[in-house]
Amino acid sequence: MRYEKLLFVCSQNRLRSPTAEAVFCEYEGLEVDSAGLDREAEMPLCSEAIQWADIIFVMEKSHRSKLLKKFQPWLKTKRVICLDIPDEYEYMEPALVELLKKKVLPLLGTF
Repeated sequence: MRYEKLLFVCSQNRLRSPTAEAVFCEYEGLEVDSAGLDREAEMPLCSEAIQWADIIFVMEKSHRSKLLKKFQPWLKTKRVICLDIPDEYEYMEPALVELLKKKVLPLLGTF
């Protein structure tokens, strides 16, 4: 079985992207990681994480811009998807979990 490697990125890696990691790591066939774009992030994004990922999900358009500015050389063959999820949710908040599933699962096709 081929595993799809998903990387979720937000600013601080404290609320949205760790929630996405926790939600999708439960799915068979997915390997999931998360990181933040800010220097002070819980887990700062590195080029190794980008190289590892099959699909990179960013939470906001500003994250895509920062990602492209900081990691352009590693993004040439990567699929980057903006989920348009604002920073107004708590970690594992049910509304955030539902929104993530609604936006991400159709893009994966097999779930």
